[in-house]
Amino acid sequence: MNLSPALDKYTHEQLSAREAQRLAEFIAFGPIVFEVSRLMLKLGILEMLRESDQGMTVDEVAGKAGLSHYGAQVLLEASLTIGTVLVDKASGRYSLAKAGWFLINDPATRVNIDFNHDVNYRGMYHLEEAVKQGRPAGLKTLGDWPTIYEGLSTLPRQAQESWLAFDHFYSDSSFEQALEVVLAHGPRTLLDVGGNTGRWAMQCVGHDPHIEVTILDLPQQIEMMRQATQGQPGAERVHGHGIDLLDESAQFPAEPHFDAIWMSQFLDCFSQEQALSILTRAARVMAGGTRLYIMETLWDRQRFEPAAFCLTQVSLYFTAMANGNSKMYNSDDLLAIIDQAGLKVDTIHDNLGQGHSIVVCSKK
Repeated sequence: MNLSPALDKYTHEQLSAREAQRLAEFIAFGPIVFEVSRLMLKLGILEMLRESDQGMTVDEVAGKAGLSHYGAQVLLEASLTIGTVLVDKASGRYSLAKAGWFLINDPATRVNIDFNHDVNYRGMYHLEEAVKQGRPAGLKTLGDWPTIYEGLSTLPRQAQESWLAFDHFYSDSSFEQALEVVLAHGPRTLLDVGGNTGRWAMQCVGHDPHIEVTILDLPQQIEMMRQATQGQPGAERVHGHGIDLLDESAQFPAEPHFDAIWMSQFLDCFSQEQALSILTRAARVMAGGTRLYIMETLWDRQRFEPAAFCLTQVSLYFTAMANGNSKMYNSDDLLAIIDQAGLKVDTIHDNLGQGHSIVVCSKK
């Protein structure tokens, strides 16, 4: 297995027995830890503590947050043992700990909290069912669709907002660097597979006044894209092609000839067998000079260990909520599928944005 230097810790024990026991209890109370910390953010308590030079008593927090003494006390004491706040023994005043600071200030953490609360939380109760049956058993908590992708346009409002914020945060952070990679060879036509609401396509036409982009996605996603891009400069050079990519008989458009094919945070939405089918169909429409760019957050190539942790946990969103059979890739699995599809890897660009890699492929 490939592991970046930051992930070498996964190969040997790091904790003392007491630390391991503490972690086990942290896991056992994980749902409560999550909800307490989310409320400390939502109610502004962590923010109050950050702005207080002298710290705050329970009653001061209660008054400012609109809580009873009891309500403020249980949240603060739980947060103390979670590690997001500190207390002065002499005065009983609470202050912000480093972990609390990151809860407030780290945009990835805020996006992840909203995504897990609004999209995943109730559905994770059905994780065992999903793992055993290979279907998104938790999706029924949001709506009645075979996968979440058919339901994106009609998700409950808060779930949809948090889903889109999560998706856009991780992809948008890499766009500038990704544009340098993809547009370096001056493609005139680009096929954006799984283009969602057209954010990448609009970036492309905004950077290159000559490029034409065709988005390949579900018909309902194409409609969402058209609504999202309507009236924006360059939108006339963004085209849509509706397709169900799970239908193995549905072929990629062969015309016009595409100089570049782009798949961003896309293959992780499919099982390995489905990804192989998609890449094989992509290879069929690739000419000798066509380059295929696959951008994924490969968990084993992360520069920082917390990113690998987040990504392996996000895999369970796919298991319970999205489709029941996909995950965040490690590079060994992805490169094997690329090879089976009749493609070869030319280069890999790591550490883009929030930890993306771009795998550049051509036809064998």
